Amino acid sequence: MKPRFLFFTLVNKISFLKKINLTQTYIAALLFLFVFCTDDSKQEFVLNATDFQKTIDGKATDLYLLKNDQIEVYVTNYGARIVSLLTPDRFGAMGDVVLGFKSINDYLSAKGPYHGALIGRFGNRIAKGKFELDGETYNLPINNNENHLHGGPEGFNNQVWEVKAADKSSITMNYFSKDGEMGYPGNLDVEVTYSLNNENELLIAYKATTDKSTPVNLTNHAFFNLAGEANGTINDHILKLNADKFTPVDKTLIPHGELRSVEGTPFDFRIPKAIGQDLNQQETNTQMKYGGGYDHNFVLNKETDGGMSLAAYVTDPKSGRRMDIFTEEPGIQFYGGNFMDGSDVGKYDKKFLYRESFALETQHFPDSPNQSSFPNTIITPGEVYQTKSIYKFTVAE
Repeated sequence: MKPRFLFFTLVNKISFLKKINLTQTYIAALLFLFVFCTDDSKQEFVLNATDFQKTIDGKATDLYLLKNDQIEVYVTNYGARIVSLLTPDRFGAMGDVVLGFKSINDYLSAKGPYHGALIGRFGNRIAKGKFELDGETYNLPINNNENHLHGGPEGFNNQVWEVKAADKSSITMNYFSKDGEMGYPGNLDVEVTYSLNNENELLIAYKATTDKSTPVNLTNHAFFNLAGEANGTINDHILKLNADKFTPVDKTLIPHGELRSVEGTPFDFRIPKAIGQDLNQQETNTQMKYGGGYDHNFVLNKETDGGMSLAAYVTDPKSGRRMDIFTEEPGIQFYGGNFMDGSDVGKYDKKFLYRESFALETQHFPDSPNQSSFPNTIITPGEVYQTKSIYKFTVAE
C-alpha cells in the first residue's frame, strides 16, 4: 500500500477507535508511518518539482507525473526523459525501476548523458560519423571513439522539448531540429507521446516529418533495474529476447552487415536465462570482448514488417517484477551496464555501478545509413515517420 493511502486509512481507523481530536490523530498516523514505512515505499517522495524548474537557452523545464492505480511515471521535458518509474513488487511495495537524477542540474553535470532520454536524430552508432545520401556526403560529430553516437553531443537528449499537451496519464512533447543540426540534413519536426493505460503499459509513440531526406532512428534510453535503482546486480535478472539473430560488430561496435545466428552463442536468449549466465565467455568470445559484455543489436523475429510484436521480457526473481517490451521496430539493443563505473550518483544518493542496470532500446539497426542490406532509416519529404513501443509491468507468479 502506498504511503499516502496508508496514511489516510490510518487516520480513519485511529479516529474511529480512539475518538481523539484531529491533531492527535495525524500525529499518531505520522508516527506509525515513520516507524513502519519501507525504503521502497518512500521512493516516490524523492523528487521535488522545483528541482526540475529551470531555464535553458530561454526554454523552461519542468517535471510531469503520469499515473494509474498501480504505476507512476515521472517525465521531464529536458531531453524528453523518463526520470522515474514506480511499480509494485510481489508484496505490493513500490520500487523505482528506472535510473535517474533528482534535479535538472544533476542531469546537466552527469557523466552519462543518456539516462531516460529520447535519443535522436539517430539512435546508436554511425561509422566514422559519415554517410552518403542523394550523392552528398554528410559529416557528423565524432563522440564515441571514432564514431558518431546517439545523434551527437547535442542530440535530442540535450534539448528542451515543448510540452504540447499533458494530463494525468499522457504527455506529448515536440522538438524542431533545424537543417544542419549535428550535421544532419533537413528540418525535422519530432513529436513523442508517453501514455500510461490501465493495463500497466507505458506506450511511447514517436512521429516525425522532414522537408529534406534524412536518416531517423528514434528510441528511449532508460536504464532499468527491476529490483530498484541502485539495488544491486542485474545479472540475476531473467531475460528473454525474441531474436534468432544479432548483428555482430567490429571492435568499435559498428556492425559488419551480417545477421548472425544466436544458436550456440552467449547471445541466445530465446529460452529465458539469467543475464549473467554466459558472461564468463567474455574473454573467449570475440563479440563479448568487443562489447565488454552485452552491447549488441538483436534482429527481432517479426511476422510482418512494422507490426507490433513481443521483443523481450525481463523478470527480477527477488522482487517478482516483470517488464515485457513490445515494438514495431525491427531490432532491439541490449546493453548490460558494462560501462557504469560509479561516477554518477542517482536520485537515491547511490552510485550507478558496473552491471547494476540494463537498457533495451527498440530501434532500427546501428549504422543503417551505411548498410544497404539493413532496414531503411531514410525518411523523405511528405513521408511521416511513425513507430510505437510498449513497456508493460506486471508481477511474475
